[in-house]
Amino acid sequence: MKLRLGLPKGSLENASIELFRRAGFLITSAPRSYFPAIDDPEIDCMLIRAQEMARYVEDGALDCGLTGHDWVLESGADVHAVTELVYAKQSLGRVRWVLAVPEASPISEVSDLEGRIVATELVNVTTRWLAVREVRARVEFSWGATEAKLPELADAIVEVTETGSSLRANKLRVIDTVLESTTQFIANRGSWADPVKRRKIEDVVMLLHGAINALDKVGLMMNVEVASLDAVLDVLPALRRPTVSPLSDEGWIAVNTILDERVVREIIPRLKEAGAQGIVEYPLNKIVL
Repeated sequence: MKLRLGLPKGSLENASIELFRRAGFLITSAPRSYFPAIDDPEIDCMLIRAQEMARYVEDGALDCGLTGHDWVLESGADVHAVTELVYAKQSLGRVRWVLAVPEASPISEVSDLEGRIVATELVNVTTRWLAVREVRARVEFSWGATEAKLPELADAIVEVTETGSSLRANKLRVIDTVLESTTQFIANRGSWADPVKRRKIEDVVMLLHGAINALDKVGLMMNVEVASLDAVLDVLPALRRPTVSPLSDEGWIAVNTILDERVVREIIPRLKEAGAQGIVEYPLNKIVL
């Protein structure tokens, strides 16, 4: 019995395939193909737009899939949220759907949208968000290039942003945040109730979390004389104490630790000064906590 896994096609596609690679799954796709190959005989993959993923998982066409929390809310699909995977196409973090207007717009707060037009791809979420604030605006669906709708075709937009660079480039001003979203691993409720499929889903999720934990981390190992151990440990960050093991040469020990990659270039010279020798830095694919 194979697990039918949906991968998001579009902006998250490459980041998702790379995350699976780091987790130990090799996924390859041919141009114009919606059925990537995966080197796990227990999984079949299909590329689906993130906007549609929750609906296909709810219907059972897919057992599970990766999509944004935003699109689960937008579709209203009844699916099981297995876990949150905090990664995105450019950075490890959340994306925001923001209400934005041109810099020169007289609109300064949400209430100013009364009777105005808002363009967005996230129609249902935006409509509910405005209703809670008792603002009656016309929310229109945008097929893309939403920033271009301003100011001729809409008074404001609700658009997704990860870094804010596109909004700034288009001279837009953020009024408020409508929703923060991360990628979720979701499952069909029937598939989640199946012990075999649930076990496979849980195994995949554990490895994906391990890959995320290892991002921007490296391993560091070194040999240290016992007399220099305290000086070396003083250089290393105190949050996680390293593993210390005896060597065959009496009076020497091996020290292994995991560090943020960005601090290693500062720490290695200090370790050398403290007496560490044979310092080796190595990449990590997974850290399973």
